[in-house]
Amino acid sequence: MRDQPIEEVPGPVDAVNTADATDAVLLFVGGPLDGRVEIRAARHGDPLPTVTHVHLHDGPKVVHRYDLQPLTDTAGVYHLRSRGRRDDAPEA
Repeated sequence: MRDQPIEEVPGPVDAVNTADATDAVLLFVGGPLDGRVEIRAARHGDPLPTVTHVHLHDGPKVVHRYDLQPLTDTAGVYHLRSRGRRDDAPEA
């Protein structure tokens, strides 16, 4: 049995209402995460400029990258990166 409390994660409907004034509210647009709303607690720092989502299944892995477009200091939208961008190549 765990002695540490388990942090409850708010559902998508309650996500915006439960965000602290300094937490970042992030919306994902496009791809498999389309419509997802995520709250990034201020204690974790600023949101990352790029988020990579990897889907593993019976076939090859599928990788999607999302680039952040900040709206305000505490809100932003992650847009699905188009497959034609050159910076999709893995770093050496």
